[in-house]
Amino acid sequence: MAYRFYLDNILLPVTPQSLEIKIKNQNKTVTLINDTEYNFLKGVGLTEISFDILLPAVKYPFAMYENGFKNQKYYLEELKRLKVSKKPFKFYVSRELPNGVGLYDTEFQYVSLEDYTIKESADNGFDLTVSISLKQYISVTTIDINISSDGTATEEKTRVESPQAPIPQNESYKVKKGDTLWALAKYYYGDGSKYKLIASANPQITNPNLIYVGQVLVIPKE
Repeated sequence: MAYRFYLDNILLPVTPQSLEIKIKNQNKTVTLINDTEYNFLKGVGLTEISFDILLPAVKYPFAMYENGFKNQKYYLEELKRLKVSKKPFKFYVSRELPNGVGLYDTEFQYVSLEDYTIKESADNGFDLTVSISLKQYISVTTIDINISSDGTATEEKTRVESPQAPIPQNESYKVKKGDTLWALAKYYYGDGSKYKLIASANPQITNPNLIYVGQVLVIPKE
């Protein structure tokens, strides 16, 4: 089975061995004076995601890179950027069978990088292991109320705080084993049926069902 992990459109070079997704709630249990427990059901809490990634010191045959090998420094700098930018980003995992048939995807449009730990061990040589903790991000709605001198509210409006959407730009993508236009459209546009956008932007594709390892495709903005 082929897995691909993306953090903010950054493909992780080695698929993590495990992925933990913790779906929380905000229920509250209280004990009354007669020792009876009651569970008060509340809304769903923010989902927490954790996994360990391997950052190879050299290019291994099993590692995946888009547009060529990238060293450890590249990924560490990207992690630092995600941590200090104070902006949420996309987290995406795709799953495909060896025959190219897609399974279900895990996608969070916005998450935050809560923390990460860099580990070095003699058992791993010069390779690094990084433990990642993400948390689901949901935009915040605030209400502004202007109060007059006599204490009455004179104006009220709602403002939704959400991350600024990046300006869409055409991207390039180098085809890897197991890729399909449907899967690429699913990742870039969230809808596999939009594969024709990619096909039409790449005149070298004569059959949308046939793309080849090593092809460099233009991924047009939607």
